[in-house]
Amino acid sequence: MERNLINSRPQPEVDIMDSKLAEMVLNKALRDFRKEQIRKEIDQSLQDRNKEAFLQLTEELKNMS
Repeated sequence: MERNLINSRPQPEVDIMDSKLAEMVLNKALRDFRKEQIRKEIDQSLQDRNKEAFLQLTEELKNMS
């Protein structure tokens, strides 16, 4: 039985919105993961007293925010 809902959208539009939402969630997860990686690398650069790596990593982290 077919339903005719007032606020229903055509199926392709729903699929596109679901895909865009999934892409946004995935991009956020990847960005958060990379930020955590950079923070760990910053900690390591401090332990190693590697100023060059520290400056490069902090700049990369700053540009992500």
